[in-house]
Amino acid sequence: MLLCSLLGTVVFGVRPVQARDVTVYTPYTGISVPPGEAIDYNVDVINDGSTVVALDVAVSGMPKGWEYELKSGGWKVGRISVLPGEKKNMTLKVEVPMQVNKGTYRFSVTAGDYSLPLSVTVSEQGTYKTEFTSTQSNMEGQAGATFTYSAGLRNRTAEKQLYAVTSDAPRGWNVLFRANGKQVTSVEVEPNATVNVSVEIKPPTGVKAGAFKIPIKASTGATSAQLELEAVVTGAFNIELTTPEGLLSTDITAGRTRRIDLVIRNTGSSELRDIELTANKPLKWEVSFEPQKIASLIAGATTQATAVIQASDRAIPGDYVVQMTAKVPETATSADFRITVKTSILSGWLGILTIGAVMAAVVYLFRKYGRR
Repeated sequence: MLLCSLLGTVVFGVRPVQARDVTVYTPYTGISVPPGEAIDYNVDVINDGSTVVALDVAVSGMPKGWEYELKSGGWKVGRISVLPGEKKNMTLKVEVPMQVNKGTYRFSVTAGDYSLPLSVTVSEQGTYKTEFTSTQSNMEGQAGATFTYSAGLRNRTAEKQLYAVTSDAPRGWNVLFRANGKQVTSVEVEPNATVNVSVEIKPPTGVKAGAFKIPIKASTGATSAQLELEAVVTGAFNIELTTPEGLLSTDITAGRTRRIDLVIRNTGSSELRDIELTANKPLKWEVSFEPQKIASLIAGATTQATAVIQASDRAIPGDYVVQMTAKVPETATSADFRITVKTSILSGWLGILTIGAVMAAVVYLFRKYGRR
């Protein structure tokens, strides 16, 4: 044995290692991580002696089910040599399993007779599950809006998972899923990784105001997770202006007045308040409404008003357009009424008399001066 030791010293320049000559060092010897985390240690083996040391390196006491890898220079190692006054770096990668109990676990890195104790505290009870979460699961908007949510799909299992993403939205609601900018029906997630999923929800046409729950689900054959989103619909604001018969034309005599019955209908899903009736009219025409304002009109309800139109007394016969508008702060609608102006009976007779007088004057002048 002594001979072998002497030969090693003479031939290889290596002498038996004394514990005080070697230091095994890493700055973080006790850390806390969640289940499924991968830990990377940088470990230095420092030779404080005056000759080269050769050391067997290993990991001992690793908890059952934990995976690890000890490498140096890009290779897995079991023995290293360190020059005097220098150090050799190793990397230790430890993978904490997903299925692990909460608590503190201990193991060591050994170099020759020297041991570096390490501890890992698992901060929470490990599970073999999937997590589907959103930082903003409640949104508010009008009935015609698209509600867009950002969700995180986390695979807290030890294997890659392909999740089918589905929705149990109320009938008529349209739900789309997007990942990496593309519309998808399934999402692939690596072990202990998270993929961002965008969820676009569009309410059906004519939906009433209210709060609606939209359950979504990510599932595989082995694991699944659900997330409940909420869309608060404030309702749609729509208004219609027409007549009882739907006719948007009438006639009027120049200088006279015409009354037109109007129908104002709330075709949206929210109550309309302070409806105002206005008109864009030809020059020197007058248009008023009875009533001018309507205090409120609930969704789906109808009310009536009257437009009073007075044509200019100088209006010449022909077609004119009066644009009537019903508006609230949220929305407005307009209807163009074609108004045909006719001459009055008196004006007609005056025209006939004027023409007759002109013709009589022509005949008189012809008889008086025609023979000259």
